[in-house]
Amino acid sequence: MKIVALETHDIRFPTSAQLDGSDAMNPDPDYSAAYVVLRTEEGERGHGFAFTIGRGNDVQTTAIRALETYVVGRDCADLGAVYRDLVGDSQLRWLGPEKGVMHMAISAVMNALWDLRARLAGKPLWLLLAEMTPEEIVDLIDFRYITDALDRQGALEILRAAEPGKRERIAYLREHGFPAYATSPGWLGYDDDKLRRLCKEALDEGFTQIKLKVGADLDADVRRMRIAREVCGEGFPIAIDANQRWDVATAVGWVNALAEFDPWWVEEPTSPDDMLGHAAIAREIAPIPVATGEHVQNRIVFKQLLQAGAISYLQLDAARVGGVNENIAILLLAAKFGVPVCPHAGGVGLCELVQHLAMFDYVAVSGSMEGRVIEYIDHLHEHFVDPVVIENGSYVAPRTPGFSSALRAESLAEFAYPWGPVWNTEGYSRDRPPIASPKAGGSPSTAPGSS
Repeated sequence: MKIVALETHDIRFPTSAQLDGSDAMNPDPDYSAAYVVLRTEEGERGHGFAFTIGRGNDVQTTAIRALETYVVGRDCADLGAVYRDLVGDSQLRWLGPEKGVMHMAISAVMNALWDLRARLAGKPLWLLLAEMTPEEIVDLIDFRYITDALDRQGALEILRAAEPGKRERIAYLREHGFPAYATSPGWLGYDDDKLRRLCKEALDEGFTQIKLKVGADLDADVRRMRIAREVCGEGFPIAIDANQRWDVATAVGWVNALAEFDPWWVEEPTSPDDMLGHAAIAREIAPIPVATGEHVQNRIVFKQLLQAGAISYLQLDAARVGGVNENIAILLLAAKFGVPVCPHAGGVGLCELVQHLAMFDYVAVSGSMEGRVIEYIDHLHEHFVDPVVIENGSYVAPRTPGFSSALRAESLAEFAYPWGPVWNTEGYSRDRPPIASPKAGGSPSTAPGSS
């Protein structure tokens, strides 16, 4: 695993044209990948990326390129050591520490290394990880700052407790897959007819949960939740996602106003950095659960959310924290606190990645699917060499070696920014002005509890 070259690509998809991915905080996302390819002496390749929503993807790509000297020329066989060197470098830490653009760059590189490792092993990543020994897994983790909640011995105990039955769980995954929930019906920019149609399609396709974006206008949210409930029926799980739109008091009032529709959970009700705010919301809206994680910066924040009893569902993201290594630590923290992991996958390629993490969790960490689902969005999978496969509302367990992270060569050429053909087509101007976003921290006057 000696790395001899690192190349990057700024890849953007014009999803804003159809308002795919739209929510209360992000009205015009162009799903994008700051994409990296690592090459070995033998010509093998590993693929990774950081997910963004358009503007700034060039900044993220540059940050990944800045890691070239850290991995090129290095034998990267020990991925625990590589990870600890990257997150422990004093000058990289100064740019975080362990948060933001540089941490996401580390994630992209580490995920590319894991893709390479799994390809060389001839196994899908979930299976490669699941077949590792507990000792090998804990050697991948940086336990700094989390030993008050989970130390090496505690992690070993969780992993050893999951050893019995691993073979049966692997067989179950291969036969039945992993349950998914559908977010695609609920993008905020979709009209009522499209919402109604997509809810029915989700039911017909076997999904047992959907999610709606909320938070821009309460009257509209009441109307849209009523439509979804009418289509899906009483008792069907319908989660709601505010994408950080609210202050604490506004979140409490807004969710209580939607309580008649029995939300399965409320996701990102406030700033992802506000652990105490999440805990306060959880107390005030109980028994409606709180979920968060897609913008949580690192394992330390997750630790505090769990310690504070602030979340009932942990939504890790494959491309925001420090890649596979840090996500393993987060999975173990969730297992320690008995909180189910339902990964975030609302973005290009995130479905492809998180399926591996959830399946590893089921086989080798939690040993359970109870309360666990993986988000699914029906966008952009055709651009991947090994796209996700959904059957009867479940992810089919990947069999192809790697992390399912490689983009097709044709897509790299067509959607390269700013010179790819799609960005030089009428209607997709490179200089398109942004749609005005909601004021940060603001709340419409219809919000109950707003000041």
